[in-house]
Amino acid sequence: MKFRAKIVDAACLNQFTRVSNMIAKLAKTCTLRISPNKLNFILSDKLASGGVSMWCELEQENFFSEFQMEGVSAENNEIYLELTSENLSRALKTTQNARSLKIKLTNKHFPCLTISVELLSVSSSSRIVTHDIPITIIPRRLWKDLREPSVPDSDVSIYLPVLKTMRSVVEKMKNISNHLIIEANLNGDLNLKIETELVCITTHFKDLGNPPLASENTSQNRNPEEMAEVHIDIKKLLQFLAGQQVNPTKAICSPVHIALPS
Repeated sequence: MKFRAKIVDAACLNQFTRVSNMIAKLAKTCTLRISPNKLNFILSDKLASGGVSMWCELEQENFFSEFQMEGVSAENNEIYLELTSENLSRALKTTQNARSLKIKLTNKHFPCLTISVELLSVSSSSRIVTHDIPITIIPRRLWKDLREPSVPDSDVSIYLPVLKTMRSVVEKMKNISNHLIIEANLNGDLNLKIETELVCITTHFKDLGNPPLASENTSQNRNPEEMAEVHIDIKKLLQFLAGQQVNPTKAICSPVHIALPS
């Protein structure tokens, strides 16, 4: 197995760092999947126990000026490795005003993902800062558990409001309840609601819009005013909102009812 890549564009480096910071806020460990055309960061906690699942896909041609890899075999030309998310995030904190970033799969008495950052000094000469991040190579037999998840059909899909605004609202609600009800309909209405024995508080968002694909995944007979709702752990939602570092242009919420085994 071999892997080496290089980033020289400042905007690409900044975005790559933001992705790393986001993942570090969501989970202690993550899986990095390396293929000839893409990098994937994967989180696959058990959703039934309140874990976070994520599939983050980066097209290599959008980030890297150089990209070379050889997988475990010609038939399975991929590499899966596990690393501590915070280690990668800390290593990339040194990339501010960096000239370039190199990433390489190495073996220094143990498997490593080596991060080399070329920095400019005051005298305009460059210096190299190197970080060796311990990794665990994931064997081929476990790859089947790390595939892109299928998204089940939802009753409703809706665009979320600006995530900073939503986070501010949820932050205040967490002091009253541990759980949040999210309601949405096909008219672009979204409600964030908490209910306790003493109080019921609802924040309404109007005219958010619904993605075009929503009509393909929902019943043609559904009343546009009818609300679909989910009950979630408010701390888990805040963890997601606090982890957003990539400034998305759009975020979509799709409540899905999943029947858990009895």
